Amino acid sequence: MSELTPEGTPQPTEEASKVNWKPLVRDILETLVLSVFLFLVINAISARVRVDGFSMLPTLQDGQFVLVSRLAYRFGEFERGDIIVFNSPVDPDEDLIKRVIGLPGDVIKVENGIVYVNGTQLNEPYIAAPPAYNGTWQVQENQLFILGDNRNDSSDSHAWGSILEGEVIGKAILIYWPFTDATLITHEKIVVAAPSEVVK
Repeated sequence: MSELTPEGTPQPTEEASKVNWKPLVRDILETLVLSVFLFLVINAISARVRVDGFSMLPTLQDGQFVLVSRLAYRFGEFERGDIIVFNSPVDPDEDLIKRVIGLPGDVIKVENGIVYVNGTQLNEPYIAAPPAYNGTWQVQENQLFILGDNRNDSSDSHAWGSILEGEVIGKAILIYWPFTDATLITHEKIVVAAPSEVVK
């Protein structure tokens, strides 16, 4: 029973004043474990990247943050027009974001400001300006030919060749920051004639 002070106010006994910390510690540990689990799951299926530079203008702006699906190509195929994030072949510690133009077996030709895939001229409303360079490239097996939408201010396959499919981190799906720019990313479908054969 509680004891009364001379003024008549009940005082807690020694047993009642003890705090049971076990439930609180258990709740904190469960919260931490759940947070770590969710963090690992979210990072396993997605990535967040910051657009650094102007190589994808006007589609993507410098400083925007993009959500990337890591699962897109585990359950689907690469398509011409996809905007992807991948490890730079020049600097493996750097991630780049560009558009897929050529698939394995494709022949890419750039001439007089026009991009051709397997002899088909591409209609590219998404680019900043026609490319000011010329060249022809053959895409090998398990590789992708990628270009920035800002063709004349982009380090991409026209400079250092195709990239390996295994270097792709995922498919860009959403601009989420700044909030005023938040939108789903449009992947233009590029339809061309199929290559005669896949080069190995």
